[in-house]
Amino acid sequence: MKKILNLAIAFAIATTFVACSDDEDNNSVPTTGSLTVDFTGLEVLGADFVYEGWLIVNGSPVSTGTFTSVDFPQTYTVGIDDLQAATTFVLSIEPAGETGADALAPAATKILTGNFSGDTANVNSDNIVVDATGDILGLGSSWGKYILATPTDNDDTNEASGIWFLYNTNDPTISGLGLPTLTDGWKYEGWVVIDGTPVSTGTFTAVDAADDNAATSPYKGSVGNGPGYPGEDYVIGSAAGVDFLTDLKGKTVVISVEPSPDNSAAPFTLKPLAHVVPADAENFTVITMGAGPLAVLSGSVIR
Repeated sequence: MKKILNLAIAFAIATTFVACSDDEDNNSVPTTGSLTVDFTGLEVLGADFVYEGWLIVNGSPVSTGTFTSVDFPQTYTVGIDDLQAATTFVLSIEPAGETGADALAPAATKILTGNFSGDTANVNSDNIVVDATGDILGLGSSWGKYILATPTDNDDTNEASGIWFLYNTNDPTISGLGLPTLTDGWKYEGWVVIDGTPVSTGTFTAVDAADDNAATSPYKGSVGNGPGYPGEDYVIGSAAGVDFLTDLKGKTVVISVEPSPDNSAAPFTLKPLAHVVPADAENFTVITMGAGPLAVLSGSVIR
């Protein structure tokens, strides 16, 4: 009888211990939570770059992980304390395989951001790509004008093989572009798409100055670099299999916003301006551009 009683007591104690352990497990505080991102308009980056999400927690960045797929929504596991304390979400473009101190904070190429309101942050590119301190309007307010002309050679029979973003042919001191100032890490780039092949007119940050390849372009003629504004003459050489001279009538003209550095030979997804050159366009005549297919990227982040 005594042995039976002792076994019963031991069983009761063991059962109570297990029940208490189960209660503690069931009531334990979670250490991680889920962050779901859903973005519109992102495109696959080149092999050298990845996207990376960041939470801003007490003023400091905390990575939520990198990704290359642009199929959304996507969900990531994040430390619960950082997730709950975050005030802002930022998406940046980073070098693939980045290590060391550079991997601890977003690069200059930040593409989306937004502040949390409750558990949701509505993000867009205007919040971070456009310099809010210098411009009130965003990329959606962009406007552009251009002319067909080849001022870098002495041949007046090939004017349709050059494009310059000027407002007035009689006064080459008026820019043909109205674009907001960009933040560090971004540049504008002009393009003409010739038989499906995008050919750059050059990168630039200022609309009233020559672009970055003005003095080094292999396509211009021998009579100077042309007006001190973005633009290009395609009068000699070739690019991506396209031989020059060419006729830009009927071709598509694009102004894009590009990450800097950039490893792609095509326009980035941010295209504030785009326009098909009219087939009957007259040389030296100002032509007005229209809005691009995707001027502002957007999305949501839910914790």
